[in-house]
Amino acid sequence: MFTHTVTPAFYDTDGLGHINNTRVPQWFEGARNDLFRIFTPDLDMKKWQLIMARIEVDFVGELFYGRDVEIRTYVCKIGNSSFTVYQEAWQDDKVGARGKAFMVRYDFATGRAQSLTEEQKAMLQVHFKAVD
Repeated sequence: MFTHTVTPAFYDTDGLGHINNTRVPQWFEGARNDLFRIFTPDLDMKKWQLIMARIEVDFVGELFYGRDVEIRTYVCKIGNSSFTVYQEAWQDDKVGARGKAFMVRYDFATGRAQSLTEEQKAMLQVHFKAVD
């Protein structure tokens, strides 16, 4: 598991004082950088190997301004050329949101998916968590 702490800014809130639903997917993306380094250690976009095929976010509780949010990042599925990232946003020992990002190892020169290497699969497996 990777963890990343977000300190909500005032502009992250909505009219009801909650964290706006558009911010959580952005926080999840930022927290995926550690996983991105498995494929591109220096995060050089010219060497990028991943595309995101889909995201889904479920809002299961409330998140508020003024208190840090911990983003927990796991891998919940590893395929031949793709893997699924599972993430949770925790505040005050409660889950406020959870989501999945479906990632594909991709060759931009050929425009095709490419197989994950055994080394990449092993590095992803270290962060594995079974989820429904």
